[in-house]
Amino acid sequence: QVQLVESGGGLVQPGGSLRLSCVASGRDFSTFYMGWYRQAPGKQRDMVAIVATDGTKDYADSVKGRFTISRDNNKNTAYLQMTSLKPEDTAVYYCNAAHPRWNPVGYWGQGTQVTVSS
Repeated sequence: QVQLVESGGGLVQPGGSLRLSCVASGRDFSTFYMGWYRQAPGKQRDMVAIVATDGTKDYADSVKGRFTISRDNNKNTAYLQMTSLKPEDTAVYYCNAAHPRWNPVGYWGQGTQVTVSS
């Protein structure tokens, strides 16, 4: 029912910035928690940031102060603004949409590659 399309990944130098976008199809975008997760080769997929329906935000400790998650319900879009990027941030970044009643584990986007390298 929900399809997520991510964009904005690419190659960036350490200390640089990048903004990821996730456009969601379907109804009732505003009722979903939106999240960003990332997975590096050989690693598990970890939560990066989540924004709840009331605007409450949560971040992984590794990105606090550097990344900002936001959402625009009128555009059915979630964003991840990444600043002060480090090589350790290199991963495939996935968008997630979760609903506590309809789908607690969430729908997933296809992922977008972020590479931080000089």
